[in-house]
Amino acid sequence: MEVPSRQTYLDNAATTYPKPEAVYRAVDRFAREVGGNPGRSGHHRSLEAGREVLQARDAVAGLLSVKDPSRVVFTKNATEALNVVIQGILARGGHAVTTSLEHNSVWRPLQALAQSAAASYTIVECGPDGSLDVSRLEDAMLPETRLLVCAHASNVIGNLLPIDDIAELAERRGIPLLLDAAQTAGRFELSPEGMGIHYLACSGHKELFGPQGTGVLYVAAGWEIEPLAYGGTGSRSESSTQPDFLPDRYESGTLNAPGLAGLRAGVEFILKNGVEEIRRHEGELTQRLLDGLAHLTGVTFYGPSQWERRVGVVSFNVAGFTSSEVASRLDEAYGICVRSGLHCSPLAHSTIGTLEIGTVRASFSYLNTLEDVDYLLEAVGDIAHS
Repeated sequence: MEVPSRQTYLDNAATTYPKPEAVYRAVDRFAREVGGNPGRSGHHRSLEAGREVLQARDAVAGLLSVKDPSRVVFTKNATEALNVVIQGILARGGHAVTTSLEHNSVWRPLQALAQSAAASYTIVECGPDGSLDVSRLEDAMLPETRLLVCAHASNVIGNLLPIDDIAELAERRGIPLLLDAAQTAGRFELSPEGMGIHYLACSGHKELFGPQGTGVLYVAAGWEIEPLAYGGTGSRSESSTQPDFLPDRYESGTLNAPGLAGLRAGVEFILKNGVEEIRRHEGELTQRLLDGLAHLTGVTFYGPSQWERRVGVVSFNVAGFTSSEVASRLDEAYGICVRSGLHCSPLAHSTIGTLEIGTVRASFSYLNTLEDVDYLLEAVGDIAHS
């Protein structure tokens, strides 16, 4: 297949591309000049690798305003981070409350626990526009409810959930809150300690601009849980039991140190430019796309029409075409990369009424431009009128 000369990447909700140049340099430097296993030896290459991991942890802690960087645990992705908490809390029983906008990384572990009769869960329905009545979360709680888990923003329609109200409910009921911040970390001001969030999971490879194979889990003090995996941590090697201190308790095996070097560079890029500025820029892109789609005949977009109520994720459909047909035409004829289908979130698609057809999803990063938006609108208009 001949690739169009103009290339426009709008699949950042899956993984950001391109990355800031500093990310590529950091990964390359680690692979070429460091190379050691962090925390496993006393030689200079291992020590330098350990410093890279420490710097990455400090950078993420700074971004999230976490006072104790040891509370920042590295995982291979947000899915693993979510599983650590869901299984750590519910493997021995209990009940969870979640929403109908969740990614499969929340739904599937809950369902697996329910199928094994280890635990149960309740899904609270959101509105077709992604809105959530927080009182319905409280109505779904049972005496045995041990976890409240929800996305901060839908990865399908991008709408923001009322996290302050959800956190207040969790605090009032004494139930821990696990926040899936895969679509908001790096593009939205987050402070789990200040917001009353007990656990926060996010990807490193999305809006944090890190490489794939990196993820983050924040664990609040006093809310430690059983690890998902056990093994070598480079600490207390004489003991048969897992260390009880963070981050070692949750970081068995060799970390993706080259990836974490890149993650540190990505987070530093965010801190340099400012989350507020990133939010403003992506909001401008999102509003331009929403306004443009609203004026195209035969095109339907989903979720709120105001950027303030969402992040830079927009799903739409074109009448007369499947979502995969639209995505393929955008790629093959225009060099525009978007995602089609269910986006690993059938619950969300059922909520907005697109479970049978899926959607075309365009998603921005800070490195996208208004020209990218206009080019997408031109291409979608051509397809809609073809």
